[in-house]
Amino acid sequence: MSADIATEPIQDPATPPLSILALDDDPDFRQYIQGVLEADGHEVRTCETPEAFYRAAEERAPDVVLLDIKMGYASGEEVLAEIRRRWPKLCVIVVTGYPSLDSMRQTFKQDVFDYLAKPFSIPDLRNAIAQATKAFGLGQRPQDRLRHELGRRIRMARIDRNWTLKDLSEHSGVSVSQLSSIERGAHLPSIESMVAIATALDQKPSEWLHEAGF
Repeated sequence: MSADIATEPIQDPATPPLSILALDDDPDFRQYIQGVLEADGHEVRTCETPEAFYRAAEERAPDVVLLDIKMGYASGEEVLAEIRRRWPKLCVIVVTGYPSLDSMRQTFKQDVFDYLAKPFSIPDLRNAIAQATKAFGLGQRPQDRLRHELGRRIRMARIDRNWTLKDLSEHSGVSVSQLSSIERGAHLPSIESMVAIATALDQKPSEWLHEAGF
């Protein structure tokens, strides 16, 4: 791995500093990836064993997990299943030196965000992290995450019912312009509006808040 690659400019300068936790049985790879991503401004913790990984994640949940799916002494698939059991919404990017279509299918069934085959380029890794940042709203303030997650949940529930914004407005009493702004994550709904929207969609506001980490 060339040290020159690590000094290339970050592909997306808008990516905020993240907490990244990597599980890999290759000590050289752990050292390298930690150096590269810390130079990009991220906080990086690396683990050699699943047990150390679980302890680290329990102590402080990361924004992104880099998971080696093919380790010599441990099953990355089993680790992924355990991650989904304990932290169902955690962003996971799988890395492996032995890619196959079957393993890709299995990992994506467990809601993996991206899949990188070793040796991958650092720009590819940075791009995957940047895309994850946008998709998961990583690095945001709690209120920012709440705005975006509530907007996403409301939009999904509305689409599941095949409702337009006008339909939801008629059932909830919240104006179309307000609903549009809420779904875009532009502002938080008031408690009264959130309850009215949830009631119209036959949803529970408490579940929306829980999914957003509150």
